[in-house]
Amino acid sequence: MKIGSYKVQAFKIKNRQGYAAVCNEHLTEGRTIQQAYNRMLKAVRRTTRGSPKS
Repeated sequence: MKIGSYKVQAFKIKNRQGYAAVCNEHLTEGRTIQQAYNRMLKAVRRTTRGSPKS
């Protein structure tokens, strides 16, 4: 799976129920692969929205 130019890795968590997704130094979890992917979309959007004001 991809989000823009970033590659998303989704995998089953061994010692828990559900799945995890890793992308661009973000980690999200969900009951299904799709839920983990949707949460990843939100996380990447939050951090790539713009640089912090200083």
